[in-house]
Amino acid sequence: MIRRRLARALPVTPAVVLLLLFLAGPIVYCVVIAFTDLQLTGQAHSSFVGLANFRTAFGDEDFLNAVWLTLVFTVVSSLVGQNTLGLALAALMQRASKPVRTLTGGIVITAWVLPEVVAGFLLYAFFRREGTLNAILAWLHLPTQNWLFTLPILAVSCANVWRGTAFSMLVYTAALGEIPQDITEAAEMDGAGGWRRMWHITLPMIRRSIGTNLMLNTLQTLSVFGLIWVMTRGGPGNRSQTLPLYMYEQAFQDSMIGYSTAVALLLLVVGSLFSVVYLRLLRTEV
Repeated sequence: MIRRRLARALPVTPAVVLLLLFLAGPIVYCVVIAFTDLQLTGQAHSSFVGLANFRTAFGDEDFLNAVWLTLVFTVVSSLVGQNTLGLALAALMQRASKPVRTLTGGIVITAWVLPEVVAGFLLYAFFRREGTLNAILAWLHLPTQNWLFTLPILAVSCANVWRGTAFSMLVYTAALGEIPQDITEAAEMDGAGGWRRMWHITLPMIRRSIGTNLMLNTLQTLSVFGLIWVMTRGGPGNRSQTLPLYMYEQAFQDSMIGYSTAVALLLLVVGSLFSVVYLRLLRTEV
C-alpha cells in the first residue's frame, strides 16, 4: 500500500520540489525579513524588530494614502471599468456583424498584448498637456487641462481600463456563448426587454464567470507598477502613488528592505481578502 502511494507521488515530486524552492522559499524569506530592519546599503547586519515595521506603516500618512489610492485604482479600473466594459463589449459583439466583431476584437486585444511600458508611454502621450485628448477637446471647443496633474489617479485608472478590458471581454464572450438560446428566446417571447433579460437571466447564469473574472482582474490590478510609473511616477507629489510604487520607493530609494517587505505582506493580505470574497461567490450555486 505504501509502495503504491509512493509510486503515485513520484511523478509529481519534481514539481513539488520546484514549487517549494522557487515559490514557498521566497515567501518564507520575505516573511522573515519583514520583521527585521534589513537595509539595502550601509548595514553590516540586520536585527529582529518585531512588529515595528507594521506599526511604522500604519502611522505613516504616505502609506495610508497609498492604501487609499490602491483601493480607488482597483475599484475604478478593475471592479467597475474593466469588468463593466468587458461585459458590455461581449454582449454587443454577440449581435454585431462579423467585420465589426473582428475589428473591435482586434483593437481591444491589441491594447491587451502591448507590453505594459509601451502602453504606459502611449497613454502618457494621450493624457499629457500637449497630448491627443486635449487636441480632441480643443477641436471640439471644450476646455482642456493637464490630466496627469489635475486628475492623475483617474488618468492611470482609465489607462488600466484601456489596457486590461480585453481579458474581461474574452471571459464574458465565452460565458455568454454557453447560455442556451432557447432560454433567451423564451424570455423574449414573454415580453422581457433587453435590460430585464440581462438582469434576470444573463447575469445569474454567468455569475461564476463574473466571480472568476473579478478575482483575476483584482489581483492583477493590485500589482500594476510599470503603467503608473511610466505615466506619473506616483506624482504629482504622491497623488497617484499606489502600494507597489510606495514599496519601490521605500526599498530602492530609501533602502528600507525590511520595511518595504512588511508593506508587501500587507498588500498580500489585501489581495487575499479580495480572493476570499470572490471564492465565496464562486461556491454559491446559481
